Amino acid sequence: MQILYFAWVRERVGIPREDVETSAGTVAELVAELRAREERYDLAFSDMNAIRVALDQELSDLDAPLEGVREVAFFPPMTGG
Repeated sequence: MQILYFAWVRERVGIPREDVETSAGTVAELVAELRAREERYDLAFSDMNAIRVALDQELSDLDAPLEGVREVAFFPPMTGG
């Protein structure tokens, strides 16, 4: 699946996107796998209250299943203006 990183999440991870093979069943399990990779991922995902996730361009929760998902996007909450 393709993982997209936006705003400061992208800055901390150091790349805008990557293709990942995972055995994770949920978003939370995917985040745990990513955090275990390297310190930069651990830092980026250290406060999941500050990150939103979209699965195939639809907002989702951390307990959302990943089965059939092609794209996961991580980004900070949006503010209006």
